[in-house]
Amino acid sequence: MKKIFFKTALYVILILILLEVIVRVLHLAKDNPIRFVDKHKVEKWLPNQEGYSVTGNRRQNFTKFHINNSGYNSYREFIPTKEKKEIALVGDSFIEGFHQNYYNSIGKKIEDRLEGVEVYEYAYAGYDLSDQLHLIYAYKDQFDLIDYVVIGLKFEDDLTRSEYHVVQDRMHLESPLYKKARSIKLLVYAQNIGILESLWKLAGRLSYIGKKQTNTPKEVISKEAIEKTHLTYIENFKSLVNNYGFDKERFVFLLDTSITPSIFLDYLVSNNYKYLDTYEVLNKSKSPTTLIYDRHWNNHGRRLIAELIANHVFISEE
Repeated sequence: MKKIFFKTALYVILILILLEVIVRVLHLAKDNPIRFVDKHKVEKWLPNQEGYSVTGNRRQNFTKFHINNSGYNSYREFIPTKEKKEIALVGDSFIEGFHQNYYNSIGKKIEDRLEGVEVYEYAYAGYDLSDQLHLIYAYKDQFDLIDYVVIGLKFEDDLTRSEYHVVQDRMHLESPLYKKARSIKLLVYAQNIGILESLWKLAGRLSYIGKKQTNTPKEVISKEAIEKTHLTYIENFKSLVNNYGFDKERFVFLLDTSITPSIFLDYLVSNNYKYLDTYEVLNKSKSPTTLIYDRHWNNHGRRLIAELIANHVFISEE
C-alpha cells in the first residue's frame, strides 16, 4: 500500500512538473508586472518591465507590454515640454491596453493621425476618477505642459469615492505569498482559464451536501435607491473636482453615454465639462469593436476611439 501511495504521489509531482514546463515553453500563462506606490502615493507599475499578456486557454490574445520609466504601459517615455504638442490619456485597463501590443496602442494610433503630436498613456487597471485626478495633481508640473488631457470615466465604477486613498486590496497582490504563487505559471494558467474558480464553486456545493438549504430571494433595488446612488456619485464628483481642480479648457472626459445616467450628463453640460461619446462611434460600426471574451476594445474598436480623440484635437486646433 505504501509503495502504491509513493508511486502515485511521484507520478502526480512529475505530471505537475511536466505541465509547468509545457505552460512555460508555450507561454500559456500571462506575466504579471510588479506594482508599487511611488513617493506621491500614486499606484502604478514598477518602471522598466516587459512581458506578455495572455488571455484564453488557447492564447486567444497574446500581446507584449512594456512599462516605461514613468510606470505605465507605453512605447514612449513621457517628456512634455512647452514647445511640443502633447496629449495625455488618463484611464483604466481600456486605455492601458494590455490586450494589444504596446507599440500598437491607442496613443500610437492617435500619433499616426496627428503629425508631430506625442501621446502619453497614464493608464492603470482599476483606476477610478479619484486615482486619476490625484495622479494629475501629483504630477502637476508634467500635466501643466500637456496641451490636451483625456480622462476615461465610467459612472457606475469611477465615482464611488469622494476622496483618494491607496487601494490596499490591489497592493496585497504584491505580498510575498502572492508573488510566490505567481511564480508558478501552471497555477497562473489554471486561474486565468477559470479552473480554480470552478474548483472553489464545486467545493462550496459539496460543503452544503446534507445541509438544509434556504432560497434567499433576490434583492430588488428600487428606483429611489438608484436615484439616491446617482446623486451620491455626483456629489463625489463635485468633491473630487473641488479638491484637485479641473481645467475645463484642456480636460475632456471619454465616456459611454449609453451607460451614463442622463442626470450626470446634464450636470456635465450645464457646468461646461466637455466629453467625448464612445458609444456613438462604436455603435455605428458594422464590425465587432470588442474582444470575443470580454468587453475591452479590440484593434478595430481602439482605432475608432483613436479617431474620436484625434478628431477632437484637430477641431480644437482650428
